[in-house]
Amino acid sequence: MHARCSGRVESRLILLTLALAMADALSAQTTLPPLPGPIGIPKPGPVTDGPYAPQPILQGGVVVPLYPPGSPFLKIDRVREAEQYNLSQTVPGRINSIVNIHNPSIEVHTVDRSLNTGAAVILVAGGGHNTLNVGSEAADFVPFFYNYGVNTIILRNRLRRDGYNPQTDAVYDAQQAIRLVRAYAKEWNIDPNKIGIMGFSAGAELTAAAAVRFEEFDKGKRAADDPLSGISSRPDFAGIIYPGPSPFAKNRVAPPIPRNVPPAFLVCGGSGDRVHAIWAMEYYEAMLKLGVPNIEMHLYSNGRHPGDPLGEGVRMTGGLTDRNHTPFGTWQFRFVDWFRDLGFLQKPGVETKAAHDVAEFVPQPPIVDRPRVEPAKR
Repeated sequence: MHARCSGRVESRLILLTLALAMADALSAQTTLPPLPGPIGIPKPGPVTDGPYAPQPILQGGVVVPLYPPGSPFLKIDRVREAEQYNLSQTVPGRINSIVNIHNPSIEVHTVDRSLNTGAAVILVAGGGHNTLNVGSEAADFVPFFYNYGVNTIILRNRLRRDGYNPQTDAVYDAQQAIRLVRAYAKEWNIDPNKIGIMGFSAGAELTAAAAVRFEEFDKGKRAADDPLSGISSRPDFAGIIYPGPSPFAKNRVAPPIPRNVPPAFLVCGGSGDRVHAIWAMEYYEAMLKLGVPNIEMHLYSNGRHPGDPLGEGVRMTGGLTDRNHTPFGTWQFRFVDWFRDLGFLQKPGVETKAAHDVAEFVPQPPIVDRPRVEPAKR
């Protein structure tokens, strides 16, 4: 009995040795060749004697500076500096963010004529005015909106970290972008009455300001030498996504709301992003008091601000990410529902419901809040 067991053990050892030897031989014969390096990685443009020429961050983008050379909006001593790209460490060629923006620009991505609705959305990324998070809050939306026939424009606005004032310089960039897209609408097959703006976090702060301060901006842009003179910076719609403080925040002097203020779509997490939710509610409340039509807001019970920790090293990312399969991760489809309902996904040239409702609202007398009547004491 003992001899049989010993024989079986020896047989198994021999078979195991042979199997390992064959595995080693096979491994030696099938060593994979080294992978090639990534190609087509976008790079900033070179520094020259002229103003810096911004480069597209996505293939096929048409890049147009917001201001002509020598514009008083530009810093002459810095306009030649190159932008700085922050690339993903794990996805070759993906630009996460951009800084050192001294010659602000737009990057235009149009859709095929057969799909084109004529609608265009200018994307204003967040980043706390310290970076411009163009990856998750701009570039990712180009293919998303393409499927709906919506043209996209990536704005590269100036940042506080580079010495600019977000409430003036960066807001001017957003307003100038609207004028510029409207000026070239015919060349890009864009409907001039379907041009809007969507901002995220700090970018939503600029978006909210652009949505209510366009009259003030346009009055100062009627110089004879201004090629965009007479072109309106009023957006036809505004997407205000987990916003920074709007002009209606409690620590700011609220501007008068123009009667033709555009419809707005607001999104934010709730208690998990309390501060930004309050800022969203302040904008919504200002519009609601006036009775502005087509203002829609979604506050999600389970949602945090981009970059906030979720535990165990997981961080909440912005834009189109599904946010751990929570309803907050589907907000973009609620936007499309709203967008379609207001007529922006119809053919170019067809009046939108949004425009019709604004035209009806403008001549109506302002709403006067009735004084609250306290119930009689028993």
